Amino acid sequence: MVSDKVRQFLCGLHGHDAILHFEHGRMSLQCTSCGYETPGWDLRTVKQASSSIAEVESSGVGHIPFAGQRRAA
Repeated sequence: MVSDKVRQFLCGLHGHDAILHFEHGRMSLQCTSCGYETPGWDLRTVKQASSSIAEVESSGVGHIPFAGQRRAA
């Protein structure tokens, strides 16, 4: 247990190799080198929030459109 924490700490000093990790109704970032995992996000609450956004958009409330692509020199 202590060796895992030390390995995660040392890996974190130079930056974790994080990839997306999916579980039932949950998404997080997990390091491929040491196994460190972030607290993550609960996808069930995101689904509920997106349905409430759809209700607001269908209610006729106006919204500001996103700006177009910007060109950099």
